[in-house]
Amino acid sequence: MNSDMVDLTISAAPHVRDKIKTPHLMRDVIIALLPATIGGLVIFGLRHTLGVIVVSVVSAVAAEYIGNVLFRRKNSIKDLSASVTGLLLALILPPTSPYWMVVVGAFSAILLGKAIFGSVGSNPFNPALVGRAVLMVSWTTFMTTWVKPFYWSGMGAMSTATMATVTGIDAVTTATPLSIIKFQGLQPLLQMFGSRSQLYLALFLGNRPGCIGETSVLLLLIGGVYLILRKVIDWKIPLCFIGSVFILSFIFGRDPIFSILSGGLFLGAFFMATDYSSSPLTSRGKLLYGIFLGFITVIIRQFGPYPEGVMFSILLGNMVVPYFDKLRPHVYGVFKRKGEA
Repeated sequence: MNSDMVDLTISAAPHVRDKIKTPHLMRDVIIALLPATIGGLVIFGLRHTLGVIVVSVVSAVAAEYIGNVLFRRKNSIKDLSASVTGLLLALILPPTSPYWMVVVGAFSAILLGKAIFGSVGSNPFNPALVGRAVLMVSWTTFMTTWVKPFYWSGMGAMSTATMATVTGIDAVTTATPLSIIKFQGLQPLLQMFGSRSQLYLALFLGNRPGCIGETSVLLLLIGGVYLILRKVIDWKIPLCFIGSVFILSFIFGRDPIFSILSGGLFLGAFFMATDYSSSPLTSRGKLLYGIFLGFITVIIRQFGPYPEGVMFSILLGNMVVPYFDKLRPHVYGVFKRKGEA
């Protein structure tokens, strides 16, 4: 071999370079998550949420540092990817999650979901969902204990902070709307909210039990639209994900509006299904991927033991992302002749 030949650097696809760096993308994601984060602090109160968020972010950054040391990689804390993972994990946890469990989830997300596969961009699964899955199978009781954001009966719509002052009650545990409708039907929800329209409004604004950052569809939409306008994410995955849940829910006889407004669909569709390293690259792949996620979500909700299906659908979708990209790929340099089918 000629010694004057230039050394080539071999890396995983895609090989397209862009001036936008990882820290800029992560900063946009953090900005987009701020409305839902602030909403969670207001809806559930600082006492239940602020500590979970801080512990999750700090633990994720610490896990990132430890991972860099263990695998002898350069410092990647400044790219903000660990901070985004920690924030996302916090937003998909119940407000009353114990801090020790949050630490375990954050370390699982970074070390098991990302570090063992390589640096940022090499992980085949969404790290935050890996952390949540570990916690779900390990401590199901903690992960399915919810508090009411507002006191629905007697005193009307009273915040938990006001309720604690007036009644001495710190929080009222309850089931999520998805759990109620799955195991008890729609009637209990109508008794709580008064009518379907009031139920839809409560779900849209965030007046419901759930994870810290998933309850307000309005605030998540604001963040999602921001990411689309900034061209951080493509609209295809969220639209196909949410749209397929709506259509398939109608086909299965479920309330389609309730189905898309409840659970963590909007948080998952905009902020986790669109993760660069674990989602398709091609336009066709993104469309099929979004439809696949919606289909699995509805199937789990309809026939599975869990009332929610977003987490499992995205993790399952991550597994088959390469196949979506390989379906009828475009062959560069080859063109169809005129009149050819």
